[in-house]
Amino acid sequence: MKEIMKINEYYTEIGNNYLFAEVAKRVREYRESYPEKKVISLGIGDITQPIVPAVIDAVHKATTEMGDASTLRGYAPDGGYDFLVNAILKTDFQDKGIQLDADEIFVSDGAKSDTGNIGDILGQDNHVAITDPAYPVYVDTNKMSGRQIELLPCTPENHFVPAFPQKTADVIYLCYPNNPTGTVLTKEQLKKWVDYALEHQSLILFDAAYESFISQPDIPHSIYEIEGAKKVAIEFRSFSKTAGFTGMRAGYTVVPKELTAQTSKGKTLSLNALWKRRQSTKFNGTAYIIQRGAAAVYTHEGQIQIRQVIDYYMENAKIIKTGLENAGFTVYGGVNAPYIWAKTPDNMTSWEFFDLLLNKVQVVGTPGSGFGQAGEGFFRFTAFGNRENTVEAIERISKLV
Repeated sequence: MKEIMKINEYYTEIGNNYLFAEVAKRVREYRESYPEKKVISLGIGDITQPIVPAVIDAVHKATTEMGDASTLRGYAPDGGYDFLVNAILKTDFQDKGIQLDADEIFVSDGAKSDTGNIGDILGQDNHVAITDPAYPVYVDTNKMSGRQIELLPCTPENHFVPAFPQKTADVIYLCYPNNPTGTVLTKEQLKKWVDYALEHQSLILFDAAYESFISQPDIPHSIYEIEGAKKVAIEFRSFSKTAGFTGMRAGYTVVPKELTAQTSKGKTLSLNALWKRRQSTKFNGTAYIIQRGAAAVYTHEGQIQIRQVIDYYMENAKIIKTGLENAGFTVYGGVNAPYIWAKTPDNMTSWEFFDLLLNKVQVVGTPGSGFGQAGEGFFRFTAFGNRENTVEAIERISKLV
């Protein structure tokens, strides 16, 4: 009998549906059954406010350029156009006292892609430590590659500060401000992780997608604020939440040239060089039009305008957090992040509470169990809604309980 083509068997070890796809499926089925009911979503972290004028103007101008042979652009440079890379370098790092080189920044189509794709340059037999609960991409992509994962519970009992792994970790995923819990690490707490990585020659994958929502002092915006971090950390940034690029797709990853790793034969290699090689092979660059829009974020007008949008969302977060607390919920987050992490009432499971909210008051959130074992019994609400719907949703929930 002819031998058939083989699949990657590790894909059979993950669920059939990605968390947010399952949420969307259930909401779609409900709307089809009850089209007369108004469903309000405080679930997926998608933007609802228009992209700011500075970005739109830049995109329109770039689009016009693409219609003129003298200004037409083709494939983008592997790491991004200089006009965007230099703006990132100055505003996000140099102005904050962090020294990096331009060729340590790699523009991409978003942090989700990069946090998943980074595994391409990492060995399959690395022991991976991931905070629990966590953004599902971290766990799922490592399962797809067959790596062994150790979960680090983040709960109210440990104030959402993960303990060091029981087995020495080769790779560590940290996301702060955190998705889904909305909690943060102080500089002192993050320094302990950098020190751990330096001691054990571990690699930290630091997802800073929500750094622009930080409002309190002593909360690091970048892991590179910590001494020694450039020797042990890769940082991911996103324009999705900062500037509303969920439908335009742009982000960037910082891979310092000080980062090295060894082959099985003991040869030392640069992770920066490996990531550059990976990107040049598997990625054709973020579109010129999108990069022009991203660069506009760093203009004076752009910075003012996106701050107004972020403040709008954080006012929503305050409304959600205060409203739920007044209704008797135990809640976390919502101060330095656009997410509110609520304990489900009456010992309900996360999906039971999801069904209750959808069927009784037509409000959608995200079940905490979808983010990991430690998320069971919790529920994530997002501030990425419009003001009227946010207020109405909290009023509905308050009447329910």
